[in-house]
Amino acid sequence: MSLVSARDDLLSIGTVAARAGLSVPALRYYEERGLLTPVRDGGGRRRFPRHVLRRLAVIAAGQRVGLSLADIGEALRTLPADRAPSAREWARVGEVWQRLLDARIRELQALRTSLDGCIGCGCLSLSRCTLFNPHDTAAGEGSGSRWLRNAGHGGLNGDDAPSP
Repeated sequence: MSLVSARDDLLSIGTVAARAGLSVPALRYYEERGLLTPVRDGGGRRRFPRHVLRRLAVIAAGQRVGLSLADIGEALRTLPADRAPSAREWARVGEVWQRLLDARIRELQALRTSLDGCIGCGCLSLSRCTLFNPHDTAAGEGSGSRWLRNAGHGGLNGDDAPSP
């Protein structure tokens, strides 16, 4: 393939966004997370090879089944960056994702069981409740529902720790 035809196969970020049904900021975010790697033209503008549309389809599929972008990124690192994945490569990713989903299903089933026991109890004890405090992370802070009471005033922060 000549350099000219290779450049003709590059798509602008706006074209990729439109074809993938995404916003330009979403593509930039995926780039920041290392999920996409554009090339820059002479003016510094992002250009993407056509096969990036397949990578975006992989990202969408992973998100659709509830995987995190970190999990999706791990899968993308096993796929070729310079072309669309083959059926064999996609199947390998699918096997990994199936194991992740099986583990997630087991976790959700355990949570459902915990919820069934919790509905009648209603304790929400931070020292005993396996639903609200699955790894007993707050037992050292004493008993009571202060995380729940604080929920209206900031509640849990992104690290799942109590607000000050």
